[in-house]
Amino acid sequence: MILIGQYDSSFVRRVGIALRLYGLPFEHRPWSVFGEGDKVQAVNPLMRVPTLVLDDGDVVADSPSILDHLDGLVPPEQRLLPQVEPARRQVLKVMAFATGLADKGVSLFYELHLHETPSAFFAERCRLQISTVLAALEAERAARPGPYWFGRITHADIAVACAWRHVGEAHPGLIDPAAYPALAAHCAGMEALPVFQDISQPFIAPA
Repeated sequence: MILIGQYDSSFVRRVGIALRLYGLPFEHRPWSVFGEGDKVQAVNPLMRVPTLVLDDGDVVADSPSILDHLDGLVPPEQRLLPQVEPARRQVLKVMAFATGLADKGVSLFYELHLHETPSAFFAERCRLQISTVLAALEAERAARPGPYWFGRITHADIAVACAWRHVGEAHPGLIDPAAYPALAAHCAGMEALPVFQDISQPFIAPA
């Protein structure tokens, strides 16, 4: 398989981490949709990352679909998404908040840096959404002691840590770790894992 996209994207990174944790071999092509958009679009007409090219040449686009496909390649007991309720729903909830956080971080960056005249209203709305979802995630994490959110590593742990790092690096000073001690500790623990150190890239602003 071939994973397309740079690891400074939380969406690409969480796919790369899942691939590694599942022990699935893959080639990584760190193409940027800005600098190498023509290459990405030749594979994915949406010109978005992550994009996963399968061994048979078929393409899976967007991280939820990719992770769903990867989950189906391993035995149920190894999957990073629980298969029974309510655990499945609980993990999906945290994943949704985390990916929403990442989305708002991207939207805020584009608004501030890629628009000639940024909208103060939209930027402040993004900041509010970021702080609100961080508060919700902090409350959830603080109520669950242990190194992992749900007792073992899941897609939720990965998504939160990847989003936290991306938003923090794309918007220095926006997230105060002292305001979210449970989240800060969780993400530091995840970043200390070898797979997180291996599947990693500092944020590179699009040019």
